[in-house]
Amino acid sequence: MKRIIFEVILALALAGAGAFGWTSWKQNQSATGQITALKAASEAASKAAADKAATVKAAEEEMTALRAEMAPLEGQAQQLAAVKAAMANGTTLTDLEAAYKAQKKLSAERQVGLGAVRMLTKGADDPATLAAFRKALEMSELGDRKNTICAAQIGLAAAGEKVSILADCLPKGAKPEAAKGEKSEKAAPEEKAGEKDEHGKPGDKKSPEKHAVHWSYDGDMGPERWGKEFPTCAKGKSQSPLDIRGPFVKTRTVVTADYKEGPLKLLNNGHTIQVNANPGSKLRIDGVAYELLQFHFHRPSEEKIDGKPMAMVVHFVHKSAEGKLAVLGVLLKEGNENPGIKTLWTHMPLDEGPEVAPEGVSFNPGNLLPREFDFYSYEGSLTTPPCTEGVRFFILKSTVNVAKEQVAAFPFRRNARPVQEPNGREISTN
Repeated sequence: MKRIIFEVILALALAGAGAFGWTSWKQNQSATGQITALKAASEAASKAAADKAATVKAAEEEMTALRAEMAPLEGQAQQLAAVKAAMANGTTLTDLEAAYKAQKKLSAERQVGLGAVRMLTKGADDPATLAAFRKALEMSELGDRKNTICAAQIGLAAAGEKVSILADCLPKGAKPEAAKGEKSEKAAPEEKAGEKDEHGKPGDKKSPEKHAVHWSYDGDMGPERWGKEFPTCAKGKSQSPLDIRGPFVKTRTVVTADYKEGPLKLLNNGHTIQVNANPGSKLRIDGVAYELLQFHFHRPSEEKIDGKPMAMVVHFVHKSAEGKLAVLGVLLKEGNENPGIKTLWTHMPLDEGPEVAPEGVSFNPGNLLPREFDFYSYEGSLTTPPCTEGVRFFILKSTVNVAKEQVAAFPFRRNARPVQEPNGREISTN
């Protein structure tokens, strides 16, 4: 009996010990899991803290850089505030408008200046401010007015207009898209009015990354769509070029060219090959002198004679002391090699870029003129946006030869605007 009782007590003791051991093991396992979880959470927290510290450090460095960039801007802002305060009473604007009132037509430079004064005095919402900037753009069709173009485009963008700004007008590193106004998504964007000359980028765009492309000779921004951004291109009644055909009106106008030899200066502006003229070369129209600014090429010819184009045309662009423009057109017909063009083609830059002046090379624009000076004449426009009208055209009847190989070597496959409606205009001939 005692033995049985002993065995029972022993069994109970063993069972209790086993239960206690199992419970202790489970508790140990649970504690180990908790320690592992806490360790992982601690590591995650440490990593998050390190990442946050790195982010804060990067933000601090960026803020330091921004403060350095903002320092000169703060001074400019103070200067602008001082100028705006000085203009606030409107006296300067009143005096300026009174001074300009006596002039029949303001220059592009005066238009953009008037727009700037109006913006400082009346604010960006003033309709006359925008009108002045737009007028300046419309008038700034030649390369010597790039500063005026930049001022007008930046002024319109500052007023909230959706306007594309020339890449050359933007601060270094800025993207053209960043300078567009956000005020009106429905408003047609203002276009650049010229990039050194009156001609635009051809459809085969050799360097689209260098400048914002606003129009072309084919594709989405071909001539048929220019009017969406440049109203004069669509609504103008005296647009160029024309299909020259009779009947003609007889004129006694006398036109002579007096071109001088000078250092050769060539430019591939992504639109055409342009030769910038040296001072002294003139076209005289009834004795009135027009200074030669530059000449450039189109392939095929923009003008047609009785519906037929020539292989190419060279346009000589002139401006009088009063700011009037005159274009002398020389049609190039396929034939023998042209020595003058050979010189130009030898040195012309094939890719878009700055002006080049080959050392020791001179050129006389008169080398590209025919001997006879009989002409057709009409009132027209620039043949590219903004299609400004009031340009007098003289297209010589005599053609000049250009070899087929020379035409093929021209780096633009096609850069000619289609002929426009005459709208009742007379074409005269001498």
